[in-house]
Amino acid sequence: MIEQTRGCFDDLVVGTTTRSPRRTVTEADVVGFAGMSGDFNALHTDEVAASATPFGTRIAHGLLGAAIASGLFTRTALSASLQESLIALLGVDCRFVNPLRIGDTVHVEAEITELRPTSDSSRGVVVVERRLVNHEGAVVQVITTPMLIHTTRPDQGDTPT
Repeated sequence: MIEQTRGCFDDLVVGTTTRSPRRTVTEADVVGFAGMSGDFNALHTDEVAASATPFGTRIAHGLLGAAIASGLFTRTALSASLQESLIALLGVDCRFVNPLRIGDTVHVEAEITELRPTSDSSRGVVVVERRLVNHEGAVVQVITTPMLIHTTRPDQGDTPT
């Protein structure tokens, strides 16, 4: 199923998919993330040390990939459709499947995998699985994000017409 344009809980369908634009992971991304996070692990910052690892070179931080995937998801039609209904991000579950390399061009393929009503009928939980995919078609990360959203558009209310 392709992406849809309405984003309140009652309008969503499990299986809806979306795809983001691409971006390339750069040296500046890795260096900037190391500085911002304080994570100067040699696997990310020391080419000589990293060349002795199974990866053979430095790789990007896993959490950098998750941050890039988050940003790319916000550039999808599905994310845009959820903005008026979104209440809160409830969590982030990341699985690092393959290394994210400097120079990889990545995009996000996202799918609604679950819709859960809550005890408050004005809210529901939508679970979106975001797959960060590199230019070779390999899944690099799988990020699952449950989000609390309104069941109807906030501007619709319950006023009878």
